[in-house]
Amino acid sequence: MKKFRSKNVYLFFSALVAFMVHLPFAFSGTRAHFTNNNFRSSIVTPVINKKESSLNIIYDSLKLNLCGLSEHAFNYAIKGFEYLKAKGKITNENVISIVDFTKPSSQKRLFVIDIKNCKVLFNTYVAHGQGSGQAMATAFSNNAESYQSSLGFYSTANTYMGKNGYSMHLDGLEIGINDQAEERAIVMHGAPYVSESFISTKGFLGRSWGCPAVPQQLNKPIIDKIKNGSCLFIFSENNRYLQHSKILNS
Repeated sequence: MKKFRSKNVYLFFSALVAFMVHLPFAFSGTRAHFTNNNFRSSIVTPVINKKESSLNIIYDSLKLNLCGLSEHAFNYAIKGFEYLKAKGKITNENVISIVDFTKPSSQKRLFVIDIKNCKVLFNTYVAHGQGSGQAMATAFSNNAESYQSSLGFYSTANTYMGKNGYSMHLDGLEIGINDQAEERAIVMHGAPYVSESFISTKGFLGRSWGCPAVPQQLNKPIIDKIKNGSCLFIFSENNRYLQHSKILNS
């Protein structure tokens, strides 16, 4: 009996020693798996340009689609904004203004966005030119006395008091598209025909001679927020503009 017991003890300790010797090898395969480069690469977050990402997410975070702003208009605006900023054409980088002419004038299609603090400062009505169409702006020109709106990117300039009251000069930044803005006296100003009462009577806003006219009660606060070097983008899904804009095709 004693001999049988001794044999069992011997076998037990032999098995225990063998187990301890092979224990490190049993887990070595698992350790190699979690330090494998292929495994690590599958969970690494891609490197993204933080500034570009922060601008692109504004559209979703502010729910601008629910406000009626075309995603195409916003994406083009950001592309041009970055281009102009890199070229030193924009000195006020905190705000961008977008006029979305894919909407009728009865809708609030001017968006003034605070990029720095990610918020919409103004979303209101804006008129197009008499020659551009009635409810919708469909025709655009850079020519004097066309009374049409001009698409593209502008830099806001200085303010002045004119026949339409407090107004702001605009510098057209796209050659052959809107660079005659100064000669045509294309400016931002307030107008009585840019109002909900006018819409309720006619079904659409009154029209300017090509200026992006805004409601009289918002004229001064909007201009004071965007004057002196901010980016203004007037957009329409116009094939000629989209094909010829050097800024959008840069």
